[in-house]
Amino acid sequence: RRSDEDSLDGLMKHRCPLTPSLSPRKRTTSQSKTEPPLLRTNKRTIYTAGRPPWYNVTGTTFKEAFVIGLCGGSASGKTTVANKIIEALDVPWVVLLSMDSFYKVFSKEEQELAARNEYNFDHPDAFDFELLVTVLRKLKKGKSIKVPVYDFTSHSRRKEWKTVYGANVVIFEGILAFANKELLKLLDMKVFVDTDSDIRLVRRLKRDITDRGRDIAGVIKQYNKFVKPAFEQYIEPTVQVADIVVPRGGENFVALDLIVQHVHSQLEKRKLRWDISALASAHQGQPLPKTLSVMESTPQVRGMHTIIRNKETSRDEFIFYSKRLMRLLIEHALSFLPLKPVSVETPQGTVYEGKRLSGKRITGVSILRAGETMEQALMAVCKDIRLGKILIQTNHDTGEPELHYLRLPKDISEDYVILMDSTVSTGAAALMAVRVLLDHDVQEDKIFLLSLLMAEMGVHSVAYAFPKVRIITTAVDKKVNDEFHIIPGIGNFGDRYFGTDAPSDWYESDEGMDY
Repeated sequence: RRSDEDSLDGLMKHRCPLTPSLSPRKRTTSQSKTEPPLLRTNKRTIYTAGRPPWYNVTGTTFKEAFVIGLCGGSASGKTTVANKIIEALDVPWVVLLSMDSFYKVFSKEEQELAARNEYNFDHPDAFDFELLVTVLRKLKKGKSIKVPVYDFTSHSRRKEWKTVYGANVVIFEGILAFANKELLKLLDMKVFVDTDSDIRLVRRLKRDITDRGRDIAGVIKQYNKFVKPAFEQYIEPTVQVADIVVPRGGENFVALDLIVQHVHSQLEKRKLRWDISALASAHQGQPLPKTLSVMESTPQVRGMHTIIRNKETSRDEFIFYSKRLMRLLIEHALSFLPLKPVSVETPQGTVYEGKRLSGKRITGVSILRAGETMEQALMAVCKDIRLGKILIQTNHDTGEPELHYLRLPKDISEDYVILMDSTVSTGAAALMAVRVLLDHDVQEDKIFLLSLLMAEMGVHSVAYAFPKVRIITTAVDKKVNDEFHIIPGIGNFGDRYFGTDAPSDWYESDEGMDY
């Protein structure tokens, strides 16, 4: 049994059977549902997919997200401006962060005041700036973050928080977006949306009555008592720190075009040139790292390798002996987990001095598609283990690996993570997968990379970038050819296992697919 707790909000829970049908079938990315779109605009839908590398060959992140701050009075059209900027930018991995999510947790007395329209939601003291700065700082660095969800109907913070991960561009909008010095330091571009006060009042009336269940008298009372004075005292003065002022909000197409042009130029300057050939030549002639553990090549192991490496081996035999090797590999890998002494009483009433896992739990993460074949062996050995999945593909225009799909269990940061891929040639997919785990606060020394077969090049690449990651395999081959296929190798593991032909749009580390 497994847990399918998703780290991405809205992903559907789905168990993915791994027993393959022996009849040939078309290759698919995964039986799991893909994540929902991040944003729908009038012209198109923007998905959080295709994230290019945000780290260098040392595994260090150095490409921060570009953060745009949008400030303006209540109902000035900040969200409309944000959506039009996102639509015009036409870049993947955009995050829209609203200051409305960061209202403080109210006391019972404050909730009662809010219910009577007597609480000042437009005052700086109403916001949790400490949490907001922490979240935006992590998001700017490309880390996984959790965003609170505020319920305007009940005037309270919901128990469920939304998880957001990774961005090329972050758009942060709020009435007091420029009111905190620490926040201002995180903004790469500051835009003030300037809209006539009468228009803002009409919009606020419509929004609060229709969307938030308020009555007209209460909305006008709150506007005159709190909203208008707060705008004049706290919001309007911050126009002085703005880089660009946008009169008329989303209708000002000239200003929007200027913003988009500037953002594009900044993104081009920050663009990372990630060359796979650098991985190939970086570690030639170096001894294998100490973090590598190769399973003993017993006659049994060598016999199974002979079968699965043989191009004449039938598919059912390939699957059978691959599964046997996977089971042995998983058992071998578990011996590296830290154990603590424990005493138990036997049925005979005597004490046995044994061992138990010294840690919270183990989680398995497979690199789709071929890594998914190792899940069954892991579930057979580890009872009730949680599973996650990562999909990485090649962008043929840039030659870079790209993150396209991600599903990780909740609260993975304290777990020991077994990262699985059937074969590793260049290490490009493994590097990206490890970086994703680190961005979700998994400790590097708690990551175990497991693969049936690895090339020396891939071993060196991973060990150089992440020296604390334990690398475990059944065999290491010395060479990788010009197409980045392992030599002598095993062929394309995914195609041999699933009985499919390899299309050109996949990036898999098994046999350096597409590289």
